[in-house]
Amino acid sequence: MSAPTLEIQIQTLPNQPGVYQYYDKEGKILYVGKAKDLKKRVSSYFTKHHDNGKTRVLVKKIAEIKHIVVETESDALLLENNLIKKHQPRYNVMLKDDKSYPWICIKNEPFPRVFPTRRAIKDGSEYFGPYTSMKTVHTLLDLIKGLYQLRTCNYDLSKAKIESGKYKVCLEYHLGNCQGPCEGLQSQDDYRQNIDAIRHIIKGNFKESLHRFRRQMKAFADQMEYEKAQRIKEKIEILENYQVKSTIVNPKISNVDVFSIISDETYAYINFLQLSYGAIIRSHTLEIKKKLDETDTELLQLAITELRQRFHSNSKEVYVPFDIDLGNAVKVTVPKLGDKKRILELSERNAKYHRLEQLKQVKITDPDRHVNRIMAQMKSDLKLKEEPRHIECFDNSNIQGTNPVAACVVFKNGKPSKSDYRHFNIKTVEGSDDFASMEEVVYRRYKRLLDEQQPLPQLIVIDGGKGQLSSALKSLERLDLRGKIAIIGIAKRLEELFYPNDPIPLYLDKKSETLKIIQQLRNEAHRFGIEHHRNKRSKGALATELENIPGIGEQTIVQLMKKFKTVGRIKKSSMEELVPVIGESRAKKLLDYYGKP
Repeated sequence: MSAPTLEIQIQTLPNQPGVYQYYDKEGKILYVGKAKDLKKRVSSYFTKHHDNGKTRVLVKKIAEIKHIVVETESDALLLENNLIKKHQPRYNVMLKDDKSYPWICIKNEPFPRVFPTRRAIKDGSEYFGPYTSMKTVHTLLDLIKGLYQLRTCNYDLSKAKIESGKYKVCLEYHLGNCQGPCEGLQSQDDYRQNIDAIRHIIKGNFKESLHRFRRQMKAFADQMEYEKAQRIKEKIEILENYQVKSTIVNPKISNVDVFSIISDETYAYINFLQLSYGAIIRSHTLEIKKKLDETDTELLQLAITELRQRFHSNSKEVYVPFDIDLGNAVKVTVPKLGDKKRILELSERNAKYHRLEQLKQVKITDPDRHVNRIMAQMKSDLKLKEEPRHIECFDNSNIQGTNPVAACVVFKNGKPSKSDYRHFNIKTVEGSDDFASMEEVVYRRYKRLLDEQQPLPQLIVIDGGKGQLSSALKSLERLDLRGKIAIIGIAKRLEELFYPNDPIPLYLDKKSETLKIIQQLRNEAHRFGIEHHRNKRSKGALATELENIPGIGEQTIVQLMKKFKTVGRIKKSSMEELVPVIGESRAKKLLDYYGKP
């Protein structure tokens, strides 16, 4: 019996929450997704138009659809996450992470040791974590060591072996770091009280330890054991100092996970903060590579499921920047103000800083990925049909109505391509008419590229507002290029971007990379045009002065400038210096003009 067609497979899907899996004709898994309504979600892939090219390719490759029905959407989230990690389908976002995270272990033994480990073994011991860095683990363990005297040896401290006198105290006892349980000098109950207090500290709750230390300090002071009271006071100060540094918001905010997302065209960065008693006890940023046209909502849902699984979080409430569905087991809060809003903003800053660090590293280690990301971002920001790998920018330079010129600068893959820069002397326009000058240079530029069969840019940037943009469009129409090349104008005052036939300008984020590249283009075109204008004016002034000398022609002027560089040096030159360059007759005429013997 042949396999049912895709149409039949879709028609027989249930209207239930679950996970769907797409396979190609060779039986290779392409994509895993979750849905509140399997039939409705899967049908949408085949009935609507997809702007994203990769999605269109995916749909063409689908030969078989499998599905798993679950009770709730939160179950679907968990199953989707597990299947993505297991199969790593080509068209799913990347959730790879092979890091081994550290834990703090309280060993299951009569006098428990407390130590860091990267292996969580099911032996009855307690494991706290995992932590995102060993530095955090060592900071906590240093605090614990400063507050409580714990054993570090690996002896089997069973009651029978202690009573038999098998062990002797070591150097740690004499240094005051251990109270000698190996010789029965510390009771198991007393040791266990310390372990209970350590559990609270690891969870971010310092209240119990502070109360206990204050009671001890008062008891020693009442018994006039002031040295012991002073040592306990020092421990209180250590704990209070650590508490102040670690408490970020209201201590009443406890057992809460905070998530935020920052994304661009190719990657998303999700920051996770875990709070306990107002203190951040965990922070981690997950980087996700986009594959299809995933929304921030979809990515955040997937990341929350993954991060809570990875770090074994059982928090009953999460703070997020926008409303998402995580099922009934977790309360979702979108903070609007106060301490909750501040902690969400802190998470967003962490995500932004992580993204900036990654971008700096990628710029050095993987320049191709850096360029691809910027091109994809510019395509999205500027609403282009294709990535602007080749951009040309035009600027007119017309100072005080003299020597009108224009400049065209070229950027390829977001960087200046100076060998492709071009200057234009305005030929058909009299006086200072910026609009007519722009129309002339744009026409001349692309008429030549067409005649020489050179590649055309994907984007033209005009330095100016609606007037200059309209003039450039006239030239593109004459060349039958209108609509074939994207063109925008940038107005100087508010960095407004104008599009043809759209009266409302586009305003980009002032810090966006797209705007920075357009500004760099505009500034480079302005610099290049001014430079040419200045050179033309100086040559014009020079030619005017030297051409006034009877018997001195253009060729002679060129020879003089080649040798002496400036008019000032020519004026100061002697007959002996001039004769080898322009001959005796012309040298005499020049010296006579300047009144020199």
